[in-house]
Amino acid sequence: VQLVESGGGSAKPGESLRLSCVVSGGWSISTSDMSWVRQAPGKELEWIAVISKGGVEYYEDSVEGRFIISRDKAKNILYLQMNSLNSNDTAVYSCAIVEDWVTTGTRIRQIWFAKRGQGTQVTVSS
Repeated sequence: VQLVESGGGSAKPGESLRLSCVVSGGWSISTSDMSWVRQAPGKELEWIAVISKGGVEYYEDSVEGRFIISRDKAKNILYLQMNSLNSNDTAVYSCAIVEDWVTTGTRIRQIWFAKRGQGTQVTVSS
Protein backbone atom coordinates (compact mmCIF):
# COMPACT_ATOMS: atom_id res chain seq x y z
CA VAL A 1 0.00 0.00 0.00
CA GLN A 2 1.25 3.48 -0.88
CA LEU A 3 -0.04 6.83 0.31
CA VAL A 4 1.33 9.84 -1.56
CA GLU A 5 0.45 13.36 -0.52
CA SER A 6 0.61 16.53 -2.59
CA GLY A 7 -0.62 20.09 -2.52
CA GLY A 8 1.49 21.49 0.26
CA GLY A 9 3.48 24.69 0.00
CA SER A 10 3.58 28.20 1.35
CA ALA A 11 0.58 30.31 2.23
CA LYS A 12 -0.12 33.59 3.95
CA PRO A 13 -2.38 33.79 7.00
CA GLY A 14 -5.99 33.62 5.94
CA GLU A 15 -5.28 31.82 2.69
CA SER A 16 -6.33 28.31 1.67
CA LEU A 17 -4.61 25.15 0.48
CA ARG A 18 -5.98 21.81 -0.67
CA LEU A 19 -4.04 18.64 0.03
CA SER A 20 -4.49 15.39 -1.86
CA CYS A 21 -3.52 11.85 -0.93
CA VAL A 22 -3.47 9.17 -3.60
CA VAL A 23 -3.83 5.69 -2.15
CA SER A 24 -2.62 2.81 -4.29
CA GLY A 25 -1.54 -0.80 -3.99
CA GLY A 26 -4.91 -2.40 -3.67
CA TRP A 27 -6.19 -0.55 -0.61
CA SER A 28 -9.66 0.99 -0.92
CA ILE A 29 -10.42 4.17 1.00
CA SER A 30 -14.12 3.34 0.58
CA THR A 31 -13.83 0.54 3.10
CA SER A 32 -11.31 2.21 5.40
CA ASP A 33 -11.31 4.82 8.10
CA MET A 34 -8.86 7.47 6.88
CA SER A 35 -7.18 10.39 8.56
CA TRP A 36 -5.06 13.44 8.03
CA VAL A 37 -2.36 13.99 10.60
CA ARG A 38 0.32 16.63 11.04
CA GLN A 39 3.56 17.12 12.86
CA ALA A 40 4.93 20.53 13.60
CA PRO A 41 8.61 21.10 14.41
CA GLY A 42 9.35 19.93 17.93
CA LYS A 43 5.83 18.66 18.50
CA GLU A 44 4.18 15.28 18.57
CA LEU A 45 2.16 13.83 15.72
CA GLU A 46 -1.48 14.85 16.00
CA TRP A 47 -4.54 13.72 14.12
CA ILE A 48 -6.56 16.60 12.73
CA ALA A 49 -9.32 15.02 10.65
CA VAL A 50 -10.87 11.61 10.21
CA ILE A 51 -13.44 10.32 7.78
CA SER A 52 -14.95 6.98 8.67
CA LYS A 53 -15.70 4.31 6.12
CA GLY A 54 -19.31 5.35 6.54
CA GLY A 55 -18.50 8.96 5.72
CA VAL A 56 -18.71 10.48 9.21
CA GLU A 57 -16.24 13.31 9.73
CA TYR A 58 -14.33 14.16 12.88
CA TYR A 59 -12.10 17.18 13.47
CA GLU A 60 -9.59 18.17 16.07
CA ASP A 61 -10.67 21.31 17.89
CA SER A 62 -8.01 23.61 16.40
CA VAL A 63 -9.14 22.93 12.81
CA GLU A 64 -12.87 22.48 13.36
CA GLY A 65 -14.76 24.88 11.09
CA ARG A 66 -11.69 25.64 8.95
CA PHE A 67 -10.62 22.30 7.48
CA ILE A 68 -12.71 19.81 5.53
CA ILE A 69 -11.81 16.19 4.90
CA SER A 70 -13.32 14.48 1.87
CA ARG A 71 -12.71 11.59 -0.46
CA ASP A 72 -13.17 10.54 -4.06
CA LYS A 73 -14.01 6.87 -3.83
CA ALA A 74 -13.75 6.29 -7.58
CA LYS A 75 -10.25 7.75 -7.75
CA ASN A 76 -9.22 6.44 -4.30
CA ILE A 77 -8.04 9.92 -3.28
CA LEU A 78 -8.36 11.59 0.11
CA TYR A 79 -8.49 15.39 0.34
CA LEU A 80 -8.01 18.04 2.97
CA GLN A 81 -9.34 21.51 2.23
CA MET A 82 -7.62 23.95 4.58
CA ASN A 83 -9.13 27.41 4.94
CA SER A 84 -8.25 30.41 7.09
CA LEU A 85 -4.74 29.14 7.60
CA ASN A 86 -2.65 30.55 10.42
CA SER A 87 0.95 30.15 11.55
CA ASN A 88 -0.03 27.37 13.96
CA ASP A 89 -0.95 25.24 10.96
CA THR A 90 2.68 25.08 9.81
CA ALA A 91 3.59 21.39 9.82
CA VAL A 92 4.21 18.32 7.71
CA TYR A 93 0.83 16.88 6.77
CA SER A 94 0.32 13.19 6.07
CA CYS A 95 -2.60 10.98 5.28
CA ALA A 96 -2.99 7.78 7.22
CA ILE A 97 -4.97 4.57 7.34
CA VAL A 98 -6.67 4.27 10.72
CA GLU A 99 -5.97 0.95 12.44
CA ASP A 100 -8.18 1.48 15.45
CA TRP A 101 -9.80 4.30 17.37
CA VAL A 102 -11.78 5.02 20.49
CA THR A 103 -14.60 7.55 20.44
CA THR A 104 -16.91 9.03 23.02
CA GLY A 105 -19.88 10.39 21.16
CA THR A 106 -18.42 12.68 18.53
CA ARG A 107 -15.01 12.94 20.18
CA ILE A 108 -12.00 10.82 19.29
CA ARG A 109 -10.20 9.81 22.48
CA GLN A 110 -7.46 7.61 21.07
CA ILE A 111 -6.41 6.67 17.57
CA TRP A 112 -3.81 4.37 16.06
CA PHE A 113 -2.58 4.30 12.50
CA ALA A 114 -1.70 1.31 10.35
CA LYS A 115 0.23 3.24 7.73
CA ARG A 116 1.12 6.82 6.98
CA GLY A 117 2.45 8.59 3.92
CA GLN A 118 5.67 10.58 3.74
CA GLY A 119 3.87 13.87 4.05
CA THR A 120 3.83 17.28 2.44
CA GLN A 121 5.11 20.47 4.03
CA VAL A 122 2.71 23.33 4.72
CA THR A 123 4.22 26.64 5.80
CA VAL A 124 2.03 29.56 6.80
CA SER A 125 3.83 32.85 7.13
CA SER A 126 3.26 36.48 6.35
